[in-house]
Amino acid sequence: MRHGASNRGSSLRHHGTASRASFSRVTSLISTRNLTHSYGDIKALDGVTLEVPRGKIGLVGANGAGKTTLIRNLLGMLRPAAGHMEVLGMPVSRESLDIRSLVGYMPEGNCLPLDQTAADFVGYAAELAGLPTDAARRRSSEILFLVGLHEERFRYLGDFSTGMFQRVKLAQAIVHDPEVAFLDEPASGLDPEGREHMLDLIRRLGDFGISVVFSSHILSDIEETCDWVVMLDGGRVIRSGPIGDLGIAESLTVEVLGDPEPAARWMTERGATVTFAGATLDVRTAGEDVFTLVRDALVATNLGVRRLSQRAVTLEEAFIREAQEEEGHD
Repeated sequence: MRHGASNRGSSLRHHGTASRASFSRVTSLISTRNLTHSYGDIKALDGVTLEVPRGKIGLVGANGAGKTTLIRNLLGMLRPAAGHMEVLGMPVSRESLDIRSLVGYMPEGNCLPLDQTAADFVGYAAELAGLPTDAARRRSSEILFLVGLHEERFRYLGDFSTGMFQRVKLAQAIVHDPEVAFLDEPASGLDPEGREHMLDLIRRLGDFGISVVFSSHILSDIEETCDWVVMLDGGRVIRSGPIGDLGIAESLTVEVLGDPEPAARWMTERGATVTFAGATLDVRTAGEDVFTLVRDALVATNLGVRRLSQRAVTLEEAFIREAQEEEGHD
């Protein structure tokens, strides 16, 4: 159990930096090399190599992509067939118990005891993390208030709605003020209002100094909450990096007066992705102002504009593109 955990009775909202000082020099949240895990003949993880910093990390992919298997390997709940992995700078193969005392885990499935109240269950989770009984009860009340269940804390879990159930699972994952919270499909089964509330809670965890690994197959949720994305497809990493570096770009559609080919060539030479049909060009950039690029191209090629419109390329589109490129390399 984590040393000093019994002194961590203060609210997350008044989180102190001293308790995290020993980890302030750890730059990587997750590090893996050639991580492989199989279920029989099926490779759920296939040579996964990652270097992920602290922050809000989105783990994205379709159902069956390997997201849950990766999380469970990182928590030491599963043993890989091959490879090396570290969490918070500690090797999972040797220090899985120490790692578990520093992390919170919100599993995907319905796993809570229906005959307990929310206060009792979250308080029990705090005691398991090393808090004495009185401090655990106080922390339970604080965290249930944080997730919007203060008035319902003495109700039995069996009477809870899906949204309330998910918030209790989040509460037990962060009640001990962990270094990182692994959240496996936290918005699963929620209606739009409940989903937005959950995403807002996830965004707020960063304000408390808690890193987040947020697994989801709903890419728009990741786009709204995270600053780093790991894309998994068929057990492989197809891309990992800041959202801004993953091809999530600005797109500008412009209809020109004249031949669009010189302008398309001019912008392509400067790193833009340009497609055109007739006199209409679709221009995408990552890292450069697309308006400025198109303006300069039109001036350089002496073209006029009939019409233009802008939109953002979504994470979903970036994921599909990366997956198609990965398939093309196989």
